[in-house]
Amino acid sequence: MNNHESEVYPVAPEMPAMFDGMKLAAVATVLYIIVRCLNLKSPTAPPDLTYQDTALNHFLFKSCPILTKEYIPPLLWGKSGHLQTALYGKLGRVSSPHPFGLRKYLPMQDGATATFDLFEPLADHQSGEDVTMVICPGIGNHSEKHYIRTFVDHSQKQGYRCAVLNHLGALPNIELTSPRMFTYGCTWEFAAMVGFIKKTYPQTKLIVVGFSLGGNIVCKFLGENRTNQERVLCCVSVCQGYSALRAQETFLQWDQCRRFYNFLMADNMKKIILSHRSVLFGVGSTKMVDADLSRLYTATSLMQIDDNIMRKFHGHNSLKEYYEKESCVHYIHNINVPLLLVNSGDDPLVHNSLLTIPRTLAEKKENVIFALTLHGGHLGFFEGAVLFPQPLTWMDKVIVGYANAICQWEKQKPPCQSQGTHSSETKCQDSKS
Repeated sequence: MNNHESEVYPVAPEMPAMFDGMKLAAVATVLYIIVRCLNLKSPTAPPDLTYQDTALNHFLFKSCPILTKEYIPPLLWGKSGHLQTALYGKLGRVSSPHPFGLRKYLPMQDGATATFDLFEPLADHQSGEDVTMVICPGIGNHSEKHYIRTFVDHSQKQGYRCAVLNHLGALPNIELTSPRMFTYGCTWEFAAMVGFIKKTYPQTKLIVVGFSLGGNIVCKFLGENRTNQERVLCCVSVCQGYSALRAQETFLQWDQCRRFYNFLMADNMKKIILSHRSVLFGVGSTKMVDADLSRLYTATSLMQIDDNIMRKFHGHNSLKEYYEKESCVHYIHNINVPLLLVNSGDDPLVHNSLLTIPRTLAEKKENVIFALTLHGGHLGFFEGAVLFPQPLTWMDKVIVGYANAICQWEKQKPPCQSQGTHSSETKCQDSKS
């Protein structure tokens, strides 16, 4: 026998168990990250409501039960504020309808031309009254955005006329007629639209609705002058930040990827501004200089754009002055009509520290309800069973449900009782005595 044939060589040990363990560990890690990122272990709950004990609020919660019921987002991704926000931004809404409206053009005193789209109701309102939703969209948005179209279609079918402001400069096919575009808190165009509606439909009552930046504008508009609240039944604001000055620092933080969102929003604002560069930076523009345009190209945040461009449309001397004067936090306490303020706890754009503003307001004023959901992201509020969201969102249903309840209250409220305010109840008691 050959000696070499009898030799036994050591064989490398097989390691399938080790590799299987590594695979299981990798899968477990991925699943853990998915569970954490998607926030799958987070519970669902009704909105956290801050309000005062009034007859009106009791009536509203009874007539609009969605405010007190559990908000259930889609199971697999709906508990992530980032995904809700991203889907709202890219998808807008599911199976978005195409409501038919007429575009109106309103000349402004400074040469600008405000535009809004008018949509007539598709059914009789349940109250039998003529009611118009006056709607202000989010930053750089207009009536053609999917979330606006979905909300308008739902409101029309419930008997509401809808007027939707197109932010000055936001529509890609409408040229500016003066060197000015929309800003964070300018109410001129919204006021012009509301004035047109009041004049054209002298019998109509108004429901004021604002989304994100639009929420700041409508609350500022109502609080600027008490006459602006005439014929207004109520106001609903969704996902606004209330104070641009206080939000400024939080928008530069990486917490919740807020700095990244800031960059994306700044990039979108750049595109809007540059699409109107000939009007904004042309020969006829005395407020802009060449340096502004060069700074615009290098801007990476909304604050840089606001400081170099936006504040100058209204002659503000500093960014602080611009944010102070354009934020509704200094006007919102003057609103006396019923006011519903809605925010989401996982909104990556609105820091939780800003939510002390609406909460404190609701604790002090009888006409205010502050509703804070656990989930919903920024203007997402999608609903659905597991994966696919429904066409209508929780937000759409809440706004229309609240408006319906307010209209019902106005029609059925007891004599001497006006919107549940303390002063009117006191007068009623005095008259009875």
